[in-house]
Parts: sequence; C-alpha cells; structure tokens
Amino acid sequence: MSTDFQLEVYQNEYLPEGAREVNAIVTVSSSGGTAEVAGPAAEVIIVDCSGSMHVPPTKLRAAKDATIAAIDTLRDGVAFAVVAGTDTARVVYPLRVALVEANATTRAEAKQAVSALRANGGTAMGQWLQVADTLFLSRPGAMKHAILLTDGQNMHETPRQLARILKAVTGHFVCDCRGVGTDWQVNELREIATTLLGTVDIVAEPDGLEADFRAMAASAMGKAVGDVALRLWTPQGATVKFVKQVEPTLTDLTARRVESAPRSGDYPTGSWGTESRDYHVCIQVSPAGVGEKMLAGRVSMVVPATNEVLGKGQVLAIWTDDTVLSTKISPEVAHYTGQAELASAIQEGLEARKAGDVETATAKLGKAVALATQSGHEDTAKLLARVVDIEDAATGTVRLKRSVSTVDEMTLDTRSTVTKRVGKTSES
Repeated sequence: MSTDFQLEVYQNEYLPEGAREVNAIVTVSSSGGTAEVAGPAAEVIIVDCSGSMHVPPTKLRAAKDATIAAIDTLRDGVAFAVVAGTDTARVVYPLRVALVEANATTRAEAKQAVSALRANGGTAMGQWLQVADTLFLSRPGAMKHAILLTDGQNMHETPRQLARILKAVTGHFVCDCRGVGTDWQVNELREIATTLLGTVDIVAEPDGLEADFRAMAASAMGKAVGDVALRLWTPQGATVKFVKQVEPTLTDLTARRVESAPRSGDYPTGSWGTESRDYHVCIQVSPAGVGEKMLAGRVSMVVPATNEVLGKGQVLAIWTDDTVLSTKISPEVAHYTGQAELASAIQEGLEARKAGDVETATAKLGKAVALATQSGHEDTAKLLARVVDIEDAATGTVRLKRSVSTVDEMTLDTRSTVTKRVGKTSES
C-alpha cells in the first residue's frame, strides 16, 4: 500500500473503581496520497436541471461553468460521466449509461454536452443516485466519487423512496452535496451526504459554484486508497457504545458497523489521500479491580476487501482509587464532546426558532454561543452572531434577532457539523 497510516490515541486511561465507560480520541493520519500513486478512480457529476434552475438564469449558467471546471480537474484516465437530474436521471455524457476515461478528447466532448444543458422538469434525487450507482458498477476496483448539485427539494420522490435508494447504494461511492440558493432543505442533503460519507454545504450565490466544484474534484483526485474501514476489536463482555468521526466533520458511524470477526467490527471511512481525521470511540467494559489494567479496545485502519492492516492503536483502561488520576478529563475527549453538543444546540435551536418557540430557541442558541466561545470555534461564533444578538458570549446570554436572512440561517445549519480540531496535549 503506497499510503502510510499512523494512529494516535488520546485518552485518560485511569478510571475510578467500578467505572465501565472508556472514551478515547483516535487521530488517524495518512500520507503518500498523490496522483502519482493513486489507484483507479471514477467520478460522476450530477447537475440539477429541474425547471427552477432557470430562476434566475445565472444559476444554470453557473452550474454549467462549475461542471466544466470539475471536468477540467479530472486527471487523465479517470472514468467519468455527467448526469442531468430532473424527476428522472439522464446521462448526458457519454450518450449511454457508461463511464469513459478522461483525456483531451473526452473532456472536450463532455464540456460541449454540458454547455447544451437545459432546465426543465422536477426533482428526484434518489433516481439521480441510482443512475450514478449503475454507472459505477463497471469499475468495481476504483475509488468512486460523485458530486451532487441541487437548488430545490426532493419533490418527486417520497422520503421513504429516497431512504430505500440510499440504503441500496450505501458503501458503493462517496457523494459530496451542494445546495445552491436557499430553496433546498438542509436535512435532506445532509442525510444524503452523511449516508454516503461526503460533505454538504451551501453555495448561496451561483458565482461561488465554480471554485467549489473544482475543489471537490481536486480533493477526489487526491485520494490514493479507497474503501478504508476503522476496525474496532473489544474484549469479552465489552460493548461499543459509539464510534463517531469528530473531525473535520461530525458523522456518527455506530449504526454502520459490519461484523468482521468475533468481537470485531468495521466502520466505513471512505477514501483517503494525504489527510488527518479524528474519531471518538466509546466502549463499555466489565470493571476490574483497583490497579488492574485492561486492553479495552484495539483500533486499526484496514482495507476490508483484502484485510490489509494500514495502522494500529490501543485503547486502555486502568482502575484506580486515586481521584487525582481518575478525575482528570482528557482535553481531546472533552473538546469533541463539546463540539457534538454545539452541533446539537445549533440544530435544535434553529428548529425551535422555525416553530416559533422563542424560549427554547434562545436557550439552545445561547448555549451554542457559549460552547463556540469556549472551544475557540470562531467561524461558528460569527455565523451565530448573524442569527442572535450576543450580550455575553461566555455565559451564552443572547436575544433572537427579529429578522434573519434565509442564507444566514441555512449556512449556520449546514456548517453546524463542521468541527474545529483541538490542540493535542495529552499523552497517547
């Protein structure tokens, strides 16, 4: 494997007598992910071509320019296709349900096809994803990535239909989602992106699309190894309470576990290039006696298809009657627990605001301000300041603004799951 993985575990391994819960932050860093060493890759760009993309006309024009920029970013040999999404899904390049390899000729043909796109029809995102999945089937060993752009809500499918398709395509490819304008639903795109291990963001103005598409395509081209899983082994009598990615974004992987061996399970993490991510692992164990030490978990990064182990780490537990040792909180665990609370407070506060529950909205968004201030999450604090008037940031004393733009509200909601990395200070 050309990509090297290193695992560092941050925790307070000392537990008070009788304690059962072991928490650890696992930092996974990979290096060596470059275009020169990358394996085969496949890319599908899905462009919303529903009727609303004509309002204003600059929206579809910007989407075309962004798609062309993404096509230009694909390296030679990458298999790709472009899909126009309406209440159905149509492969606009190539002119068949297939992928073609990127080169000067196919890029030029694809860009010409994109330039001819017209907006007309409805929105059925599940069908878009289904066609992407069909396209990817011809490249079983490739790192598969899709970009999905929409400006509206999934009006021509029921939530149940979308959920069924998402379940069917889960684990097959990574999908980054972007919503342009303010007529789409954050929860809808977040569900797609989270399920397919991608990102979600708002592009408030169409002229911001091109740079965003180019960045997403470039990131996909920088991946060197695909379908990597976090494998967690736990001892007899232990149970996994949760496994969550906590940086760069919050994603709960707990329900995504696939049993790999007795007392071992794999949690999907998608494709990797040169990057670093943090995971929060929480394990419940049977308490041991004072002074006893236990291997509470063994964490490794693996390629499940081949069982190749890319890196390893250990989660430990030592029971003590020394309260100085057992009451010390790992700063990494505390930080990311606070980041999860911050995301929940923002989302619950915005929901309460929409429902007209001023008291709950004020309390939740005030808590969010305090948490953002404590954790040094300046970006989130600035977004919160567009939704509430802050009287005292440290205590979270706020008042709801009388008038808030939809863009500001949706931006805060969309980026609530983007986390800030903590400075590592504890012993691993």
